[in-house]
Amino acid sequence: MHKLNIENGLIEFKSPAGMFQPDSAQLANPKMLTERMEYYRVPGVSIAVINDNQIEWTKAYGTMDVNTGAPVTTETIFEAASTSKFITSVMTLDCVQKGLVELDINVNDYLKSWQVPENEFTKDEKVTLCRLLTHKAGLPTTNFSYDENVGYPTLLDVLNGESPALNKPAIPELVPGPQWQYSNIAYDVIQLLLEDVTGKSFQQIAEGIIFEPLGMNNSTFEYPLDSEKKKREAMPHDAEGISREPSMHLTAIAHGGLTTTRTDQAKFTNEIMLSYQGESEATISQEMTRRLFNKEFDLDPRMFGLPLSEGLGVFLMGEGKHLLFMHPGSNLPGLNCWLIGWLERGTAVVLMTNGAKGEVLAMEIIAAINNEYNKTIDQ
Repeated sequence: MHKLNIENGLIEFKSPAGMFQPDSAQLANPKMLTERMEYYRVPGVSIAVINDNQIEWTKAYGTMDVNTGAPVTTETIFEAASTSKFITSVMTLDCVQKGLVELDINVNDYLKSWQVPENEFTKDEKVTLCRLLTHKAGLPTTNFSYDENVGYPTLLDVLNGESPALNKPAIPELVPGPQWQYSNIAYDVIQLLLEDVTGKSFQQIAEGIIFEPLGMNNSTFEYPLDSEKKKREAMPHDAEGISREPSMHLTAIAHGGLTTTRTDQAKFTNEIMLSYQGESEATISQEMTRRLFNKEFDLDPRMFGLPLSEGLGVFLMGEGKHLLFMHPGSNLPGLNCWLIGWLERGTAVVLMTNGAKGEVLAMEIIAAINNEYNKTIDQ
């Protein structure tokens, strides 16, 4: 019944806040999922809903690629985009738990194969793991283009901003600490640091800490996908619904390089909620998970239209039984992933789409799921 109510009860997007507090006009005019997919020109959607710390239902809609008409299934692999940062954060906290690193130490004390360049901004304040995880390290916001005529950039090329990489280098452009500035490249500094302190590749670290313990057999940071997985890969579609080729970065991967299924991502999300509740330590301890979801600081509500706080790699909102974590993700030219969960309730949603406007569609679906599952909880 829940599933049917949601499929026929999408809440039209007006603002991010409307996901949680829709107005009477929105509630009085529910939308059908299939109609909204067509409206936003999103060919495929994959949903997993967790309730009472169990994956209650999953469903796939539409096609992986309009050129082939191949349907989205439970096994379809999507780009997780920036929700990859959630997994990177847990990998980092595992290393903290093992005593390999500390969150508030200068990262140059751990980096072996490269160093964050010192400049006038780092004279008194240093780049730390905590600041990297919370986008307060002063590192730039940048894209990750490269010169195809020269070759493909290594991770060090990306961090240095050197040819063939065409991105800004990982050099502080603000004093670390005071100011929030969303930075993908900050997470790629974390990638190198974890590889340096463990002596393993990022993929090997993820396998040992997360993928293997949780049975996430359809998840990887390696790209292109192997031949078997590639058959199940959702193609991105632009805002007009035209199928495009994926443009995943092959070397700087900690910020957005995960490919996975919604079921695998739901396994991970549920495990972290269980850890927070003290019911499991299959990945990290409850102490580490509580730190993951600690409100490090509040963001200006005008920034996203919601009263969000920053945790370690996730956004947070609310208190007590209303405390939720979330992270959207969007990879060009048109793949999106949304994670959102209510920690004490054991309720969560994983949403994946393969259209450029899928992020807005995801918010309409989340609004419907929130209305269906949480409307009876005392406000």
